[in-house]
Amino acid sequence: MSAQLSYDDFIQHKSQLGSDGGFEPVYDPDFLFDFQHALVDWAIRKGRGAIFADCGLGKTPMQLVWAQNVVQKTNKPVLILTPLAVGMQTMQEAEKFGIEAHRSKTGEVHPGINITNYERLHYYDPADFSGVVCDESSILKHFSGVTQKTVTRFMSKHKYRLLCTATAAPNDYHELGTSSEALGALGYSDMLSRFFVQEDKKRSRMNDVKLARGARGGDHYQKLAYRVAQQIGQYRMKGHAEHAFWRWVCSWAMACRQPSDLGFDDKQFILPKLTVRDHIITATIPPEGMLFTIPAFGLQEERDERRRTLTERAELVAKLVDHDKPAIVWCHLNAEGDKLEQVIPDAVQVAGKNSEEEKEEAYTAFAAGDIRVLVIKPKIGAWGMNWQHCAHVVTFASHSYEQYYQSVRRCWRFGQKNPVTVDVVSTEGEVHVRENMERKREAAKIMFDRLIENMHQAQHLSRPIEKCQQESPSWL
Repeated sequence: MSAQLSYDDFIQHKSQLGSDGGFEPVYDPDFLFDFQHALVDWAIRKGRGAIFADCGLGKTPMQLVWAQNVVQKTNKPVLILTPLAVGMQTMQEAEKFGIEAHRSKTGEVHPGINITNYERLHYYDPADFSGVVCDESSILKHFSGVTQKTVTRFMSKHKYRLLCTATAAPNDYHELGTSSEALGALGYSDMLSRFFVQEDKKRSRMNDVKLARGARGGDHYQKLAYRVAQQIGQYRMKGHAEHAFWRWVCSWAMACRQPSDLGFDDKQFILPKLTVRDHIITATIPPEGMLFTIPAFGLQEERDERRRTLTERAELVAKLVDHDKPAIVWCHLNAEGDKLEQVIPDAVQVAGKNSEEEKEEAYTAFAAGDIRVLVIKPKIGAWGMNWQHCAHVVTFASHSYEQYYQSVRRCWRFGQKNPVTVDVVSTEGEVHVRENMERKREAAKIMFDRLIENMHQAQHLSRPIEKCQQESPSWL
């Protein structure tokens, strides 16, 4: 029979403020910076936690030290999951700091730390490991995705879990629920029911539809009505729950954009200047049936706009990277990658058709300076790579702020010695794409501000339970 829970303990449990399930650190190396020591110490004592540290702040050595602590505490292997090619960098970092780690690809389990790719997780048995680390854990953000479900199910078998990423839910607070679920805290649905409310704005949205119909015509109305229908019934945070929500998030996550967020000195972590240049292309040929270019509406019109301006955009990019220094060009369509590789003389493209080995070889060659211009999609190589040798980034406009952020931070990260230039290429018709990106950029800033603000409060939260003196009625 299980031990009886007191009422006070029951209330504390229902508060969802979390509890420490870890242990006293048994391995404390001196190669970590002071703020890294603080984050790792917190994560080890927590047992299950997330470190949201910005690019270049040393998530790799931190997760290696965390994993080594779990290995020494349990005398059992730990598995580190990484995106493709990041495993190779993790191995290099382990060798650099004298931590024993092994690269595993087909299910083999070595003593100590094992490193593999997310794509190979199905080869492994959870029972073989005492803990799991998810590097670049923003891969878990899609609550209905196959990878998210597979990783969450695998992690649920372990007492010790760590998530590491630089961009946790940059524009959607709801996505934090998938990280919480992977750590064994509130599930995604439980988070929604506790802190959010589903709202129906059908009446106001349909009024907007009518206005748009009069302005753009019936064809536009049909498309707009469909998109509005998909948005009806969305969630919003309860007005009184915002403070409680961020306190809850900070019970299982620590955020750090720079050491001063944790009260440490930023002296060794000051980023060089970043210059963002916008290039807007005027298409030589207007859309079919139009006399001039108008803003594209919907993903299909945006794709048509990109295909129609493919040559102009590729030629502009070729001029932008016409120098003798390293550059990386991020594209979104296969046709863009093929065209860029064609018009840029010394460019090498990494595409989905390439094998994992070919991708890793290209990443290594680019980092070593053997490839001057790398052409690649963000969803293939925008996570985890360290390319501080490159100070020129070119990208096309996109709705995904996370992909844009990660693309830029491959080069503009702590450890970069030179000013970084980012060229963003878009067309006249992509005005809504640019506006959406600005909105998401501001949302990301607000989210991290809330995390930092409440994280400090959570660090000093004593969580007492107020007790009221009860008076018995006279008839008792």
